[in-house]
Amino acid sequence: MNTKITTPMRTKQWTLRLDLFEEGDTTKVHAVLNTGDNTLETRTTAHRNPEDPPVPEIGDEFAAARALIALGHQLLRAGRSDSAANDQSAGS
Repeated sequence: MNTKITTPMRTKQWTLRLDLFEEGDTTKVHAVLNTGDNTLETRTTAHRNPEDPPVPEIGDEFAAARALIALGHQLLRAGRSDSAANDQSAGS
C-alpha cells in the first residue's frame, strides 16, 4: 500500500514597489520588496551615455533592471542564511 502524505497548499503575496526618479541624464530607482516575513530594499542608478539619444524609458528600464537584480542577490543571500540557520537548528 502506497500512502502519500499531502500538505495543504499555501498562498502568499509579496509586494514590490519601484519608485523611479529622473533628473537630466540620470535615473534613480528605490526598490522595496515586502515578503510579509521580511523587507528588502535597494537603490540603483542608470546614466545615459552622452552619445545615445535621450530616451527616458531606456534609463527607466536599465535602472529598474539593476534594482531587481540587486533584490535578487539579496533574496539569494537571505535564503542561504536561513537555510544554514535551519540546518544548524536541525542538528542541535
